Amino acid sequence: MFWQEDEDKTLPDAVPDAVLDVSFAIRCKRLPLDHAWALSQAIRQALPWFADEPLAGVHTIHVAESGNGWQRPEDDGQFLIPSRRTRLLIRIPKHRHPALMTLSGQTLAIAGQTLVVGDSRDKPFINAPVLFARYVLSAVEEEEPAFLARMAAEIRNRTEGFKVRKMLCGKSHALYTPEGMQHTRHLMIADLDNAVSIRLQQCGLGGGQQLGCGLLLPHKGIKTLKPAD
Repeated sequence: MFWQEDEDKTLPDAVPDAVLDVSFAIRCKRLPLDHAWALSQAIRQALPWFADEPLAGVHTIHVAESGNGWQRPEDDGQFLIPSRRTRLLIRIPKHRHPALMTLSGQTLAIAGQTLVVGDSRDKPFINAPVLFARYVLSAVEEEEPAFLARMAAEIRNRTEGFKVRKMLCGKSHALYTPEGMQHTRHLMIADLDNAVSIRLQQCGLGGGQQLGCGLLLPHKGIKTLKPAD
């Protein structure tokens, strides 16, 4: 693999805030590892408008696992044990912000567990040259080169022709839904211009944002990461 590091491209440019993440405190004793579908359904029930909002997304809940967020326990029969620092992160267009605030104080039923939603704080996007997504939808038979080519084409379409220079996909994972398992891959994209980075954070990649898929987050660095075998 050839991967030459550039200087940090994070610049103090003004960041559009038409879409943002909102972080909620939670009280929850435990959650199934594979809770994406159940969490999405609970949010939709609490917020009737959510299902019809194309830019809305629900991040799956993660506790500290590996320092960089790219690894998780393999056995989906296990449970996550959220700490006091664990947060629920929801992505919305800014005009939905007042409606989202009604979520605070509600108790969500998630796969037989309860989650109480607390106070919130806004997390606007930042100019990040490196983005990653824990889950991007991928057909089970899709090989890595085809997946990366499809992602590169989608990025070009969403960013008026930006040509991806550095991109890696990682481990595969499957998420439960009543319609069948949804297969996903980790994805990291590097060497992004500021405007492209914000655009990708706003729109996501590959669909399935309300299932926690295709939601891109800033990554501080890539030196500790390795391509999938």
